[in-house]
Formats: sequence, structure tokens, C-alpha cells
Amino acid sequence: MTEALRVAVVGYGWMGEIHSRAYARLRHHYPDAPLTPQLAVVSDVDGARCAEAAAKYGFERATTQWRDVLADPGVEAVSVTAPNSLHREIGVAVAEAGKHLWIEKPVGLTADDAHAVAAAVEKAGVQSAVGFNYRNVPAVAAAQAMIAGGEIGTVTHARVWLFSDYAAHPLGALSWRFERDLGGSGVIGDLASHGADLVHFLLGRVHRVVADSAVLIPQRPKPTGAAEHFAVASGGELGPVENEDFVSALMQTSSGARVTLEASRVSVGDQCNYGVEVRGTTGSVAWNFRRMGELAVCTGRDYLNQPMRTVFVGPGHGDYGRFQPGAGIAMSYDDLKVVEAARFVQSIATGTPAGATVADAARSAQLLDAIETSARTGAWVDVDE
Repeated sequence: MTEALRVAVVGYGWMGEIHSRAYARLRHHYPDAPLTPQLAVVSDVDGARCAEAAAKYGFERATTQWRDVLADPGVEAVSVTAPNSLHREIGVAVAEAGKHLWIEKPVGLTADDAHAVAAAVEKAGVQSAVGFNYRNVPAVAAAQAMIAGGEIGTVTHARVWLFSDYAAHPLGALSWRFERDLGGSGVIGDLASHGADLVHFLLGRVHRVVADSAVLIPQRPKPTGAAEHFAVASGGELGPVENEDFVSALMQTSSGARVTLEASRVSVGDQCNYGVEVRGTTGSVAWNFRRMGELAVCTGRDYLNQPMRTVFVGPGHGDYGRFQPGAGIAMSYDDLKVVEAARFVQSIATGTPAGATVADAARSAQLLDAIETSARTGAWVDVDE
């Protein structure tokens, strides 16, 4: 038996349940993990959600007060899956309490928030993880290795897109995600934050950016109760949407590559249509979330009429072998969060960061702030480190 790691989850919506499942499944896929997560406490402002979590996943205790979690000396690590406006307050408090932190992106409303959490983690000497789950895809890890190894030559340009229809319905409930004070930016923080991390992970630092954004559904009905991510309301009073539904950005990396990033939460017909295409001087590589285990690869020295082939990743690529025995068998979104949980646990056991950390979140938030500034001013904006 490995040593137990007592964990808590703060915020039990969709993502809080995914974190709970990831902890519960970790030993199934990582029997050699140095620590075994033990679900100790769940916290949510909705008492009914707390009771549901305790009954479903076996949390030892439930509370509607998140500070109770930090006062519990037995809790060693905390998942923060609360709304964006609470990320900074809770994230900093978790670190200051000496507990390890797994927090969802974008880590607050602004880059200042993300930097504050990163600084608290560094000062406290605790480990951290951030929910940039798409970098955990074995095919993305394989693409990163190809790019770094020069298999497609020098990167010249790339495209990153994240299209979703979760807010496409005009009666989609006016939840906290659409309010500036609670959600911060809209699709920039929600979906483009993943795109920003993929750009950094695959291509390196972004030097400058110019962007445009728009609110495409300006009013939505107010919910009568707690609103889930995909909730549709009717008959409620209409309220204003305060953050963007769509964003498009043109970026230049420090190496000189040009990158386009486009994201929409109101794209009718697109259900989680996310992907990347990277072009180099001798080839290209592309990945699409909806075909998670595949890469479109073009390599060689023919240049003209050089064929594209489909590569199915398998054991030996990233953590694929932890989940499936052979290429072509699909992994899932939830699997990516199990990988994330495993890397978080590994970092706690070894004292060395593994996977995306709050420092990565701060770097991406700096780019997101620059995108927002450019969309507001219409000008090119340098991205500060």
C-alpha cells in the first residue's frame, strides 16, 4: 500500500465532479503512483451538491464553507474548481495554509490574479497543477516532440482554434460566466486560455499580438437557481452579457512564427471542435480533439506534392499506455484529467513540478490580458513576460 494523500475539492459543479472522479480513478491507471488520493472533504455553497458529492464519491465530510477545508489539518491538497472570481482568494489561501493546489484555469480574472496565486505557491513551497488538460493528450505530446526535434523544419506559421456551441442558444442562462465581475473575460478566459497554453507548450513564447473580439448574443435570461455550464433558461428577466462570445488573434512568437488563435462559445454546429495545425519549412503536423488519438503528419524533403499521413498514437506516446493497450483505441476527456491528477500527485511526492503549474497559468494569463487590450484598442500589443 502506498501512503494516503488526503484531498479536498472546493466547488462541486461539473469540473468539481471531474476532479473527484480523477482522484478516484488514479490508482486504476497508475498503480505505481507514490501516493493514493483519499477524498476527505468537499465544499460547495449549495448544500445539496455537497450531499450529492459525499454520497456519490465517498467524501468523509461536506461543508458549505470553503475556509473549513483550510482549517482541517488533515487535508494536504486542495482542488479549486470554484468560479473564476474566487480563484485568487481561494488559491492564495490554500497555498498560505501550506496545502498543495490543483486549480482550474484561467486562475482568476486577470494576469495579476494568476501572478498572485503563483507567487503564493512559490513563497509557501507547495506544489501546484493547473487544468490545461489538452497538453496531456498523448498525440499533443507527440506533436511537441516532433516540433522540438525539427521533424517539420523551422516553424513558420500555425493555427489554433477552439469552437463550441455551449452558449449558442439565445436562451442560454445568464450564469456567472457571462458577468465581468464573476467570470472576467468570456471566451478568452474560458476557451482561448487553453489555446494560449497550447501555443506556449508547442511553439514557445509569444512576442506580440493583435486581436478582435465581439459579443454576439448581447442579452440572456437570468437563471432562477444555480446554473450549470450548458443550462438553458426561459421566461426569466433578460440581462446583459458583459464579456465576449468570440475572439480572433494574430500572434508572433519570439522565434518569428506567425500564429492565429480563434475561439467561440456560440459556434452553432461545433461541439468541442478544438485543434492545432503547425506548419514548418519541410512539413506539418495537426491534431483535432474530436479525433484525439490521431495526428495528421507531413514530413520529408519533397516540398511539392508531399503527402499527409494519419498517425495513430499508442503506448509509448505520453501516458497513452496507462489507459489503452494498442493504437487506435480512443481515450476520453476524463482520462486527461486523470493524467493531470497523476502528475499533481507525482509533484507532491517528489517535490518537483510535473505537468502544467500556476507559473504556466500566469504566463498564459499575460497573453490573454494582451489579447483583451488589443481587442479594446485595435493595436498591436507587446506581451510582457
